[in-house]
Amino acid sequence: MSAAPKSHGRKTIRPTLKPRALMDSTEELAGVWQARIITLFPDAFPGVLGLSLTGKALQDGLWQMHTHDLRAFGIGKHRNVDDTPAGGGAGMVLRADVLGPAIEDAQSYAKGRWPILYMSPRGQRFDQSMARDLARCDGVTVLCGRFEGVDERVLEHYGIREVSMGDYVLTGGEIAAQAMLDATVRLLPGVLGNAQSTVDESHANGLLEHPQYTRPSLWHDKPIPDVLMSGNHGEIAKWRRQKALEITAQRRPDMLAKLDRDPDDKA
Repeated sequence: MSAAPKSHGRKTIRPTLKPRALMDSTEELAGVWQARIITLFPDAFPGVLGLSLTGKALQDGLWQMHTHDLRAFGIGKHRNVDDTPAGGGAGMVLRADVLGPAIEDAQSYAKGRWPILYMSPRGQRFDQSMARDLARCDGVTVLCGRFEGVDERVLEHYGIREVSMGDYVLTGGEIAAQAMLDATVRLLPGVLGNAQSTVDESHANGLLEHPQYTRPSLWHDKPIPDVLMSGNHGEIAKWRRQKALEITAQRRPDMLAKLDRDPDDKA
């Protein structure tokens, strides 16, 4: 007898005036964490998010992704989405009268706590704490910018939170969005096979992760540290903690300084 099919949520049906050709082909599941992506390049998704554990979770219905093609909301015969910056300057800026309808369309599916994020090099630095917070939301809408950015009035009107992946500039927000979503989706219940993985890794407890080893026990005359082969779990835990402190002190002293300021964050 074949196994019963998995069920991870009810299908949601809603009336819409949008032409069928512009609708997302993926059925919406109620009660499942969702990512709504507003982008000029919907074919870039799911990208790497469709692979490995995040891809399996996507296939199994543990989370969902829907893209909203910004070009579909463009102005005129050529579906223009941008214009020259007010006051002059190089490049182009995404128009408010294009972004507004796209955001409204994406947010028509939002329920509960559902932030709108804009991938931007001037935004708040993304970190593990933010990933945990996003994983606790009901979903997230991500705006992927291009060119010189977006009309500031859009960010103000919708209360959009700007998020940066680091002190560098990309040609668009799609790669940054995938990195942010990967860090978030892996924290959703059931996505990782071993929930302990999210507890022991870098940044989970304010430290960088300790070194890892596996077979063979001897490689290029380098053995696995004896303590890891001892079977003494107390000593192993102490060794890992000490190594994590040493690596963090060498590579990210700012993280140790934060632990000193926030003793409640210590493991």
